[in-house]
Amino acid sequence: MKTFIYILFICLSTSVFAQKKPSDFFTNSKTKVLVVGSFHFDYPNLDAHKINKEDQIDVLSPKTAKEVTELVEYIKRFKPTKIAIEAWPSWNANQKLGEYNEGKHRDKRDERYQLAMRLASELKINELFSIDAESVLDDLEKHFGKTDSAFFKNLSKDYDFRSDDPISQQFIAFYKSSEPKNFKSLLDTFTYMNSKESHQYGYGAYLSGDFKLREHDGADMLALYWYSRNLRMFRNIQNIPHNSEDRILVIAGNGHAAVLRQLFTSSAEYDFIEFSSLK
Repeated sequence: MKTFIYILFICLSTSVFAQKKPSDFFTNSKTKVLVVGSFHFDYPNLDAHKINKEDQIDVLSPKTAKEVTELVEYIKRFKPTKIAIEAWPSWNANQKLGEYNEGKHRDKRDERYQLAMRLASELKINELFSIDAESVLDDLEKHFGKTDSAFFKNLSKDYDFRSDDPISQQFIAFYKSSEPKNFKSLLDTFTYMNSKESHQYGYGAYLSGDFKLREHDGADMLALYWYSRNLRMFRNIQNIPHNSEDRILVIAGNGHAAVLRQLFTSSAEYDFIEFSSLK
């Protein structure tokens, strides 16, 4: 009998004093967010990875246009109520959206037209939120003057995303294999690009190559430029009026999406939705 009572006491004690899981403390309703990382449909080739002309696809060609439609229909399954895009406020997204609804811009290859505006138009969403941002490095350079500052010159010297080390070469091969020409459809391309593993390595690409410049210069440049810009984009998304019933769709370059995934999955405010889960 004493043994039974002792065991019962231990069981009750364990039950009463069991440590809660971290998630048990955050019971607030969360806003669902779908981040769709994209390549730039009009190929401005301003990113570190350039796509050769012969490897580019034309989203206005009959075959690929059908694939765009398939991709749009797939994203619709998320049922977004708000749409955020990688654009500067000066791009005048909502003026362009109004023009799009009048039938203009349908021949523009830019994914902001082909995906964001098409989705907004077909889902009767009347506003797009432009979330692009300059970095703190841009602010510092404006304030102190880049050309006159020996500090900024020394800090940014050789930081050009071009490295020949073995890890960087592996990333080049990874990016080339991720180009749309290697997939049977745009939906397959986007599913691959937006997978957890692809984003993991896409995020890790910035932690090699120029990141290792001198003792801390590469790390400081990453923080001041790239990470700062993405943190500010995340902050801009936080500023979008929303409640727990909203479903925010974010369409941005896939390099941004890799960082935004980390931020959203770490946030207690949002519920990050996997692209591949829209079945």
